[in-house]
Amino acid sequence: MTPIEELAEVIRKLHGAQPTHRESVPVKETFKGETVWEGIVEVFDLIGHPRAAIVYAWKNDADHHVTALHLGPIKSAADAVRAAIVQEFRSLESAEET
Repeated sequence: MTPIEELAEVIRKLHGAQPTHRESVPVKETFKGETVWEGIVEVFDLIGHPRAAIVYAWKNDADHHVTALHLGPIKSAADAVRAAIVQEFRSLESAEET
């Protein structure tokens, strides 16, 4: 199974829709001059999802699959990566508080 096929399978399971690969987008996200994430985000068209027509997907540094629907403030692959970074940071903060 190719990496794109693997991501497509994850998308089918998580979002209950049929993904069709559209493109691969390089993304480099920096914060205060430091690179916090750099990689390729795969962009898929979604067929059968009730709210989104596009989904962004990639593997993070921990080798976990990450997906983000093209909804609300997420309008690009870079937006998807930023949202995932913010979510991860908030999760870490919550874990430290408990």
